[in-house]
Amino acid sequence: MGAAAGFVTAYATVRAAQAFGDLRAPYPPFAQRNPLQYGRARRKLAVAGLARGIGSAATFAFFVADPLERALRPLPRALRVPAFALAALTLDTLRDAGVAYVEDLVLERVYGMSHQSAREWAIDQAKATAIAALVTVVLTVLADAAITRAPRRWPWLAIASTPVLLALATVIAPTFVLPLFNRYEPLTGELEERIRALAARYGVGDAAILRFDMSRQTAKANAFVTGVLGTERIALADTLIDTFSADEILFVVAHELGHYVRRDTWRGIAVATVAVALMILGADALLRRTTGRDVDSAGQGARLAFYAQLVTLVLGPLTNAVSREIERRADRFAVAATNDAGAGVRAFRRLGEQNLAEFDPPRWAELLFASHPSLASRIRVLEASA
Repeated sequence: MGAAAGFVTAYATVRAAQAFGDLRAPYPPFAQRNPLQYGRARRKLAVAGLARGIGSAATFAFFVADPLERALRPLPRALRVPAFALAALTLDTLRDAGVAYVEDLVLERVYGMSHQSAREWAIDQAKATAIAALVTVVLTVLADAAITRAPRRWPWLAIASTPVLLALATVIAPTFVLPLFNRYEPLTGELEERIRALAARYGVGDAAILRFDMSRQTAKANAFVTGVLGTERIALADTLIDTFSADEILFVVAHELGHYVRRDTWRGIAVATVAVALMILGADALLRRTTGRDVDSAGQGARLAFYAQLVTLVLGPLTNAVSREIERRADRFAVAATNDAGAGVRAFRRLGEQNLAEFDPPRWAELLFASHPSLASRIRVLEASA
Protein backbone atom coordinates (compact mmCIF):
# COMPACT_ATOMS: atom_id res chain seq x y z
CA MET A 1 0.00 0.00 0.00
CA GLY A 2 2.88 2.33 0.71
CA ALA A 3 4.33 1.66 -2.74
CA ALA A 4 0.94 2.33 -4.33
CA ALA A 5 0.55 5.62 -2.50
CA GLY A 6 4.10 6.61 -3.40
CA PHE A 7 3.59 5.82 -7.08
CA VAL A 8 0.33 7.75 -7.30
CA THR A 9 1.78 10.76 -5.48
CA ALA A 10 5.00 10.81 -7.51
CA TYR A 11 3.12 10.49 -10.81
CA ALA A 12 0.77 13.33 -9.90
CA THR A 13 3.68 15.50 -8.75
CA VAL A 14 5.61 15.05 -11.99
CA ARG A 15 2.52 15.83 -14.08
CA ALA A 16 1.74 18.89 -11.96
CA ALA A 17 5.27 20.19 -12.60
CA GLN A 18 4.88 19.57 -16.33
CA ALA A 19 1.50 21.32 -16.34
CA PHE A 20 2.97 24.33 -14.54
CA GLY A 21 5.82 24.45 -17.03
CA ASP A 22 3.42 24.34 -19.98
CA LEU A 23 1.31 27.15 -18.55
CA ARG A 24 4.43 29.30 -18.31
CA ALA A 25 5.83 28.31 -21.73
CA PRO A 26 3.60 26.01 -23.81
CA TYR A 27 5.28 22.96 -25.30
CA PRO A 28 5.49 23.40 -29.11
CA PRO A 29 3.78 20.92 -31.45
CA PHE A 30 5.83 18.24 -33.16
CA ALA A 31 6.94 19.01 -36.71
CA GLN A 32 5.29 15.83 -38.00
CA ARG A 33 2.17 13.95 -36.92
CA ASN A 34 3.30 10.36 -36.35
CA PRO A 35 0.49 7.84 -35.71
CA LEU A 36 2.88 5.11 -34.51
CA GLN A 37 4.50 7.45 -32.00
CA TYR A 38 1.10 8.75 -30.90
CA GLY A 39 -0.24 5.21 -30.54
CA ARG A 40 2.72 4.13 -28.42
CA ALA A 41 2.31 7.19 -26.20
CA ARG A 42 -1.39 6.50 -25.72
CA ARG A 43 -0.75 2.82 -24.90
CA LYS A 44 1.80 3.75 -22.26
CA LEU A 45 -0.66 6.19 -20.74
CA ALA A 46 -3.41 3.55 -20.79
CA VAL A 47 -1.23 1.10 -18.87
CA ALA A 48 -0.13 3.83 -16.47
CA GLY A 49 -3.75 4.85 -16.05
CA LEU A 50 -4.73 1.34 -14.99
CA ALA A 51 -1.92 1.27 -12.43
CA ARG A 52 -2.80 4.75 -11.19
CA GLY A 53 -6.47 3.87 -10.89
CA ILE A 54 -5.79 0.79 -8.79
CA GLY A 55 -3.18 2.62 -6.71
CA SER A 56 -5.47 5.60 -6.12
CA ALA A 57 -8.39 3.40 -5.10
CA ALA A 58 -6.18 1.38 -2.75
CA THR A 59 -4.64 4.47 -1.17
CA PHE A 60 -8.02 6.03 -0.51
CA ALA A 61 -9.69 2.82 0.67
CA PHE A 62 -7.00 1.76 3.14
CA PHE A 63 -5.29 5.01 4.17
CA VAL A 64 -7.75 7.87 3.78
CA ALA A 65 -11.28 6.47 4.08
CA ASP A 66 -11.43 5.76 7.82
CA PRO A 67 -9.91 9.10 8.97
CA LEU A 68 -12.20 10.94 6.56
CA GLU A 69 -15.22 9.06 7.87
CA ARG A 70 -14.33 9.99 11.45
CA ALA A 71 -13.95 13.65 10.45
CA LEU A 72 -17.46 13.65 8.97
CA ARG A 73 -19.23 12.11 11.98
CA PRO A 74 -20.53 15.50 13.27
CA LEU A 75 -22.69 15.75 10.12
CA PRO A 76 -26.29 14.49 10.14
CA ARG A 77 -26.58 10.82 9.12
CA ALA A 78 -28.24 11.63 5.80
CA LEU A 79 -25.36 13.90 4.74
CA ARG A 80 -22.38 11.76 5.72
CA VAL A 81 -22.27 9.39 2.76
CA PRO A 82 -22.75 12.00 0.00
CA ALA A 83 -20.25 14.28 1.79
CA PHE A 84 -17.79 11.37 1.97
CA ALA A 85 -18.20 10.65 -1.75
CA LEU A 86 -17.86 14.32 -2.69
CA ALA A 87 -14.72 14.60 -0.58
CA ALA A 88 -13.25 11.58 -2.38
CA LEU A 89 -14.12 13.11 -5.76
CA THR A 90 -12.59 16.43 -4.75
CA LEU A 91 -9.36 14.82 -3.56
CA ASP A 92 -9.01 12.82 -6.77
CA THR A 93 -9.79 15.85 -8.95
CA LEU A 94 -7.28 18.10 -7.21
CA ARG A 95 -4.53 15.48 -7.13
CA ASP A 96 -4.95 14.54 -10.78
CA ALA A 97 -5.49 18.04 -12.21
CA GLY A 98 -1.96 18.09 -13.60
CA VAL A 99 -2.35 14.57 -14.98
CA ALA A 100 -5.53 15.51 -16.82
CA TYR A 101 -4.03 18.73 -18.16
CA VAL A 102 -0.89 17.09 -19.54
CA GLU A 103 -2.44 13.87 -20.86
CA ASP A 104 -5.72 15.27 -22.18
CA LEU A 105 -4.68 18.70 -23.45
CA VAL A 106 -0.91 19.09 -23.80
CA LEU A 107 -0.34 15.70 -25.42
CA GLU A 108 -3.13 16.29 -27.93
CA ARG A 109 -1.76 19.75 -28.73
CA VAL A 110 1.83 18.65 -29.34
CA TYR A 111 0.58 15.95 -31.73
CA GLY A 112 -1.52 18.52 -33.57
CA MET A 113 -4.84 17.04 -32.47
CA SER A 114 -6.16 20.02 -30.51
CA HIS A 115 -6.00 23.81 -30.52
CA GLN A 116 -8.06 24.26 -27.36
CA SER A 117 -6.75 26.86 -24.95
CA ALA A 118 -6.00 26.11 -21.31
CA ARG A 119 -8.92 28.33 -20.30
CA GLU A 120 -11.39 26.55 -22.59
CA TRP A 121 -10.13 23.20 -21.37
CA ALA A 122 -10.50 24.26 -17.73
CA ILE A 123 -14.09 25.39 -18.32
CA ASP A 124 -14.97 22.01 -19.85
CA GLN A 125 -13.28 20.26 -16.93
CA ALA A 126 -15.25 22.32 -14.44
CA LYS A 127 -18.51 21.40 -16.16
CA ALA A 128 -17.56 17.71 -16.20
CA THR A 129 -16.63 17.81 -12.53
CA ALA A 130 -19.91 19.49 -11.60
CA ILE A 131 -21.86 16.82 -13.49
CA ALA A 132 -19.77 14.08 -11.85
CA ALA A 133 -20.50 15.61 -8.44
CA LEU A 134 -24.25 15.64 -9.12
CA VAL A 135 -24.25 12.04 -10.35
CA THR A 136 -22.10 11.02 -7.37
CA VAL A 137 -24.55 12.53 -4.88
CA VAL A 138 -27.57 10.89 -6.52
CA LEU A 139 -25.96 7.45 -6.77
CA THR A 140 -24.49 7.47 -3.26
CA VAL A 141 -27.80 8.56 -1.72
CA LEU A 142 -29.58 5.73 -3.55
CA ALA A 143 -26.87 3.23 -2.63
CA ASP A 144 -26.87 4.28 1.02
CA ALA A 145 -30.65 3.94 1.20
CA ALA A 146 -30.52 0.45 -0.32
CA ILE A 147 -27.71 -0.73 1.97
CA THR A 148 -29.37 0.72 5.07
CA ARG A 149 -32.81 -0.76 4.39
CA ALA A 150 -31.67 -4.08 2.90
CA PRO A 151 -28.15 -4.87 4.12
CA ARG A 152 -28.28 -8.40 2.69
CA ARG A 153 -30.28 -7.76 -0.48
CA TRP A 154 -28.75 -4.46 -1.60
CA PRO A 155 -26.57 -6.01 -4.36
CA TRP A 156 -29.68 -7.36 -6.07
CA LEU A 157 -31.48 -4.04 -5.70
CA ALA A 158 -28.49 -2.29 -7.26
CA ILE A 159 -28.37 -4.76 -10.13
CA ALA A 160 -32.11 -4.46 -10.77
CA SER A 161 -31.90 -0.66 -10.89
CA THR A 162 -28.94 -0.60 -13.30
CA PRO A 163 -30.86 -0.93 -16.60
CA VAL A 164 -33.34 1.74 -15.49
CA LEU A 165 -30.55 4.17 -14.59
CA LEU A 166 -28.68 3.46 -17.83
CA ALA A 167 -31.82 4.00 -19.92
CA LEU A 168 -32.42 7.32 -18.14
CA ALA A 169 -28.83 8.33 -18.82
CA THR A 170 -29.31 7.50 -22.51
CA VAL A 171 -32.21 9.96 -22.63
CA ILE A 172 -30.71 12.66 -20.39
CA ALA A 173 -27.16 12.77 -21.79
CA PRO A 174 -27.91 13.83 -25.41
CA THR A 175 -30.70 16.17 -24.36
CA PHE A 176 -29.16 18.01 -21.43
CA VAL A 177 -25.49 17.07 -20.93
CA LEU A 178 -23.84 17.08 -24.37
CA PRO A 179 -25.12 20.60 -25.24
CA LEU A 180 -23.19 21.91 -22.22
CA PHE A 181 -19.93 21.14 -24.03
CA ASN A 182 -20.73 21.77 -27.69
CA ARG A 183 -23.14 23.75 -29.80
CA TYR A 184 -25.61 21.55 -31.68
CA GLU A 185 -27.32 23.07 -34.72
CA PRO A 186 -29.65 21.58 -37.34
CA LEU A 187 -27.81 20.37 -40.42
CA THR A 188 -29.25 21.75 -43.65
CA GLY A 189 -28.71 21.31 -47.36
CA GLU A 190 -28.21 18.35 -49.66
CA LEU A 191 -26.24 16.32 -47.13
CA GLU A 192 -29.07 16.56 -44.60
CA GLU A 193 -31.57 15.45 -47.25
CA ARG A 194 -29.47 12.40 -48.17
CA ILE A 195 -28.98 11.45 -44.53
CA ARG A 196 -32.69 11.82 -43.78
CA ALA A 197 -33.60 9.68 -46.79
CA LEU A 198 -31.19 7.00 -45.56
CA ALA A 199 -32.55 7.22 -42.00
CA ALA A 200 -36.16 7.08 -43.22
CA ARG A 201 -35.51 3.66 -44.76
CA TYR A 202 -34.93 2.36 -41.23
CA GLY A 203 -37.66 4.20 -39.35
CA VAL A 204 -35.60 7.12 -38.07
CA GLY A 205 -36.60 9.70 -40.65
CA ASP A 206 -37.93 12.09 -38.01
CA ALA A 207 -34.72 12.09 -35.95
CA ALA A 208 -32.99 15.41 -35.37
CA ILE A 209 -29.96 15.65 -37.69
CA LEU A 210 -27.42 17.93 -36.08
CA ARG A 211 -23.98 19.40 -36.64
CA PHE A 212 -21.81 20.06 -33.58
CA ASP A 213 -18.56 21.95 -33.14
CA MET A 214 -16.24 19.13 -32.13
CA SER A 215 -13.35 21.23 -33.46
CA ARG A 216 -13.56 23.20 -30.19
CA GLN A 217 -11.86 20.28 -28.46
CA THR A 218 -10.11 18.20 -31.11
CA ALA A 219 -9.28 17.77 -34.77
CA LYS A 220 -10.58 14.19 -34.67
CA ALA A 221 -13.72 13.30 -36.60
CA ASN A 222 -16.77 11.53 -35.22
CA ALA A 223 -20.49 10.95 -35.61
CA PHE A 224 -23.10 9.18 -33.50
CA VAL A 225 -26.75 8.23 -33.33
CA THR A 226 -28.08 8.48 -29.82
CA GLY A 227 -31.27 8.56 -27.81
CA VAL A 228 -34.27 6.32 -27.24
CA LEU A 229 -37.98 6.82 -26.69
CA GLY A 230 -38.35 9.78 -29.05
CA THR A 231 -35.02 11.52 -28.30
CA GLU A 232 -33.18 10.11 -31.32
CA ARG A 233 -30.45 12.33 -32.74
CA ILE A 234 -28.02 11.88 -35.61
CA ALA A 235 -25.05 14.07 -34.75
CA LEU A 236 -22.13 14.81 -37.06
CA ALA A 237 -18.97 16.61 -35.98
CA ASP A 238 -17.93 19.63 -38.01
CA THR A 239 -14.54 17.94 -38.36
CA LEU A 240 -16.29 15.10 -40.20
CA ILE A 241 -18.48 17.28 -42.39
CA ASP A 242 -15.66 19.59 -43.43
CA THR A 243 -13.11 16.92 -44.38
CA PHE A 244 -15.01 13.82 -45.57
CA SER A 245 -16.77 13.43 -48.90
CA ALA A 246 -20.56 12.97 -48.98
CA ASP A 247 -20.41 9.24 -49.73
CA GLU A 248 -17.88 8.70 -46.93
CA ILE A 249 -20.13 10.60 -44.51
CA LEU A 250 -23.13 8.53 -45.57
CA PHE A 251 -21.22 5.33 -44.85
CA VAL A 252 -20.24 6.60 -41.39
CA VAL A 253 -23.84 7.59 -40.68
CA ALA A 254 -25.07 4.21 -41.96
CA HIS A 255 -22.69 2.52 -39.52
CA GLU A 256 -24.14 4.56 -36.67
CA LEU A 257 -27.68 3.85 -37.87
CA GLY A 258 -26.78 0.18 -37.72
CA HIS A 259 -26.39 0.53 -33.97
CA TYR A 260 -29.86 2.03 -33.73
CA VAL A 261 -31.60 -0.43 -36.08
CA ARG A 262 -29.96 -3.43 -34.41
CA ARG A 263 -30.97 -2.03 -31.01
CA ASP A 264 -27.37 -1.87 -29.88
CA THR A 265 -28.27 0.76 -27.28
CA TRP A 266 -30.46 -1.77 -25.49
CA ARG A 267 -27.91 -4.51 -26.10
CA GLY A 268 -25.26 -2.27 -24.56
CA ILE A 269 -27.49 -1.67 -21.54
CA ALA A 270 -27.93 -5.43 -21.15
CA VAL A 271 -24.18 -6.07 -21.41
CA ALA A 272 -23.45 -3.24 -18.96
CA THR A 273 -26.02 -4.63 -16.53
CA VAL A 274 -24.37 -8.06 -16.60
CA ALA A 275 -20.95 -6.43 -16.10
CA VAL A 276 -22.27 -4.36 -13.19
CA ALA A 277 -23.81 -7.47 -11.65
CA LEU A 278 -20.52 -9.36 -11.83
CA MET A 279 -18.66 -6.32 -10.50
CA ILE A 280 -20.98 -5.83 -7.51
CA LEU A 281 -21.22 -9.49 -6.58
CA GLY A 282 -17.48 -10.06 -7.06
CA ALA A 283 -16.51 -6.96 -5.08
CA ASP A 284 -18.95 -7.81 -2.28
CA ALA A 285 -17.54 -11.34 -2.04
CA LEU A 286 -13.96 -10.02 -1.90
CA LEU A 287 -14.91 -7.48 0.75
CA ARG A 288 -16.52 -10.12 2.97
CA ARG A 289 -13.59 -12.47 2.49
CA THR A 290 -10.90 -9.90 3.34
CA THR A 291 -12.65 -7.92 6.10
CA GLY A 292 -15.31 -10.30 7.42
CA ARG A 293 -17.80 -7.40 7.39
CA ASP A 294 -20.68 -6.14 5.30
CA VAL A 295 -20.80 -2.65 3.83
CA ASP A 296 -21.62 -1.10 7.19
CA SER A 297 -19.77 2.21 6.85
CA ALA A 298 -18.48 4.71 4.31
CA GLY A 299 -14.99 3.30 4.79
CA GLN A 300 -16.22 -0.15 3.90
CA GLY A 301 -17.91 1.42 0.88
CA ALA A 302 -14.55 2.79 -0.24
CA ARG A 303 -12.99 -0.66 0.11
CA LEU A 304 -15.90 -2.12 -1.85
CA ALA A 305 -15.15 0.43 -4.60
CA PHE A 306 -11.51 -0.70 -4.63
CA TYR A 307 -12.47 -4.34 -5.10
CA ALA A 308 -15.03 -3.31 -7.72
CA GLN A 309 -12.21 -1.67 -9.66
CA LEU A 310 -10.20 -4.89 -9.53
CA VAL A 311 -13.16 -6.89 -10.88
CA THR A 312 -13.76 -4.28 -13.58
CA LEU A 313 -10.13 -4.60 -14.65
CA VAL A 314 -10.64 -8.33 -15.21
CA LEU A 315 -13.94 -7.81 -17.05
CA GLY A 316 -12.58 -5.08 -19.34
CA PRO A 317 -11.22 -7.35 -22.10
CA LEU A 318 -14.51 -9.30 -22.17
CA THR A 319 -16.72 -6.24 -22.52
CA ASN A 320 -14.34 -4.83 -25.14
CA ALA A 321 -14.62 -8.07 -27.12
CA VAL A 322 -18.42 -7.76 -27.12
CA SER A 323 -18.13 -4.12 -28.20
CA ARG A 324 -15.81 -5.00 -31.09
CA GLU A 325 -18.27 -7.60 -32.38
CA ILE A 326 -21.08 -5.04 -32.21
CA GLU A 327 -18.95 -2.64 -34.26
CA ARG A 328 -18.28 -5.32 -36.87
CA ARG A 329 -22.02 -5.91 -37.21
CA ALA A 330 -22.57 -2.18 -37.71
CA ASP A 331 -19.93 -2.19 -40.47
CA ARG A 332 -21.78 -5.01 -42.23
CA PHE A 333 -25.03 -3.08 -41.87
CA ALA A 334 -23.43 0.01 -43.42
CA VAL A 335 -22.25 -2.00 -46.43
CA ALA A 336 -25.76 -3.38 -46.96
CA ALA A 337 -27.39 0.03 -46.43
CA THR A 338 -25.14 1.99 -48.82
CA ASN A 339 -24.03 -0.76 -51.20
CA ASP A 340 -20.73 1.12 -51.25
CA ALA A 341 -17.95 -0.74 -49.44
CA GLY A 342 -15.44 1.42 -51.28
CA ALA A 343 -16.74 4.51 -49.52
CA GLY A 344 -16.26 2.68 -46.24
CA VAL A 345 -12.64 1.88 -47.09
CA ARG A 346 -11.98 5.53 -47.97
CA ALA A 347 -13.78 6.70 -44.83
CA PHE A 348 -11.73 4.44 -42.56
CA ARG A 349 -8.47 5.48 -44.21
CA ARG A 350 -9.38 9.13 -43.85
CA LEU A 351 -10.50 8.53 -40.26
CA GLY A 352 -7.16 6.97 -39.44
CA GLU A 353 -5.24 9.86 -40.96
CA GLN A 354 -7.35 12.54 -39.32
CA ASN A 355 -7.58 10.88 -35.90
CA LEU A 356 -3.89 9.90 -35.98
CA ALA A 357 -4.93 6.30 -35.35
CA GLU A 358 -2.70 3.29 -35.86
CA PHE A 359 -4.16 1.14 -38.60
CA ASP A 360 -2.83 -2.07 -37.07
CA PRO A 361 -1.97 -1.70 -33.35
CA PRO A 362 -0.41 -4.57 -31.37
CA ARG A 363 -2.82 -7.42 -30.80
CA TRP A 364 -2.43 -7.27 -27.00
CA ALA A 365 -3.40 -3.60 -26.97
CA GLU A 366 -6.51 -4.29 -29.02
CA LEU A 367 -7.56 -7.15 -26.74
CA LEU A 368 -7.03 -5.14 -23.55
CA PHE A 369 -8.11 -1.63 -24.46
CA ALA A 370 -9.93 -1.41 -27.80
CA SER A 371 -13.71 -1.10 -27.99
CA HIS A 372 -13.44 -1.04 -31.82
CA PRO A 373 -11.64 -3.43 -34.18
CA SER A 374 -8.44 -2.15 -35.74
CA LEU A 375 -8.88 -0.02 -38.84
CA ALA A 376 -6.73 -2.46 -40.81
CA SER A 377 -9.01 -5.41 -40.00
CA ARG A 378 -12.12 -3.39 -40.82
CA ILE A 379 -10.68 -2.25 -44.13
CA ARG A 380 -9.73 -5.83 -45.06
CA VAL A 381 -13.32 -6.98 -44.47
CA LEU A 382 -14.71 -4.13 -46.56
CA GLU A 383 -12.26 -4.74 -49.40
CA ALA A 384 -13.25 -8.41 -49.44
CA SER A 385 -16.92 -7.46 -49.78
CA ALA A 386 -16.39 -4.80 -52.47
